[in-house]
Amino acid sequence: MTTIHWCGTGLSAVPGLRRLIEGGDRVTVWNRTVEKARDAVGDLTDDIRPYDLAALESALDRGDVAVSMLPADQHPAIAAACVRKGAHFVSSSYIAPEMRALDTAAREAGVALVNEVGLDPGIDHMMAHDLVAAYRASPVYDVKNVVSFTSYCGGIPKVPNAFRYKFSWSPLGVLKALRSPSRSIRDFSELRVQRPWDAITSYTAPLPVPETFEVYPNRDSVPFMAEYRFDPAWPVRDFVRGTIRLNGWAEAWAPVFAEIETLEGPAGEARLKEMSDRFWRENSYGQDDPDRVVLFVSLKAEKAGLPVFHRTWALDAWGDVRGTAMARLVSVPVALAVGSVLAREIPAGVHPAPHEPRLVARWLEEVGHLAQYMRLVDHLA
Repeated sequence: MTTIHWCGTGLSAVPGLRRLIEGGDRVTVWNRTVEKARDAVGDLTDDIRPYDLAALESALDRGDVAVSMLPADQHPAIAAACVRKGAHFVSSSYIAPEMRALDTAAREAGVALVNEVGLDPGIDHMMAHDLVAAYRASPVYDVKNVVSFTSYCGGIPKVPNAFRYKFSWSPLGVLKALRSPSRSIRDFSELRVQRPWDAITSYTAPLPVPETFEVYPNRDSVPFMAEYRFDPAWPVRDFVRGTIRLNGWAEAWAPVFAEIETLEGPAGEARLKEMSDRFWRENSYGQDDPDRVVLFVSLKAEKAGLPVFHRTWALDAWGDVRGTAMARLVSVPVALAVGSVLAREIPAGVHPAPHEPRLVARWLEEVGHLAQYMRLVDHLA
């Protein structure tokens, strides 16, 4: 029987880990602080070990799966150890260049290194694959149709606060992300933005009671046109993968934006840490504060200026007796990926979330049980 080596029991890891253990899989839990891991899953297993890369590699057997819910910069080293030992690897993080560089070795070793199988990236990928496949199969499909794609995801407080945001982990990552440039397609042209607050727009979500949010582009969206199987000949009006925030977020955060823009060098990094510590004290989730996750992935095609295809996957989830929405939606898809790897449904090599229709349909059905609301909205029906 193969072993699943689950590394990390942080805030977004536990529901998927518990699902695997409760499902009867043989799981070894690795965490830097053993006591924290015992608090999370000690009622289910005694196989909990202090995390150390060398110890993990020594414990790996051929055919095992290592899951990393550790910081993303640690993934490539764990994946490289998996390749050496003939084991598979799964994480929820974006594929880094160091991970991509392991593709040939992974194929030669016959192991799958699966990434981008959390919430965003992860569930959003599968929704995009579903929409593109449906459009390609529809009778209105025409390579000359003008196509627009948007994908907006975010974690927000279920009960809005004055800051219009709450932190479920260190705010430092959020603050650093605000200093990152983005690239997307808007009105047929490439849009490059140095700071998110320079590209904030309004988005009305297709929920049972329509709700307006603030959105902005995130990272580099453009490579995902190929990942989502867009035909290079399609005229693309808009293509953006972005972040969603509560209405009023930009105004509440205006002083933060103004200060971030001035920070440079070691002194700037120190100030970011100070800001992070203060935000954690003032705006972190309390024991009984429910979080909320919203995700909207939309594909529209137009012919002669009129829409002929327009569908949106809409997801709205919040914390309940099962724990936080963020933890469910990040870690349970990771557990689904582990199952697919063990079932040999994902080939050897470095991969993001699957695009194969059967897997997409099955995973999205499972995701639907994790959210309080999830629907495929046909705007033209």
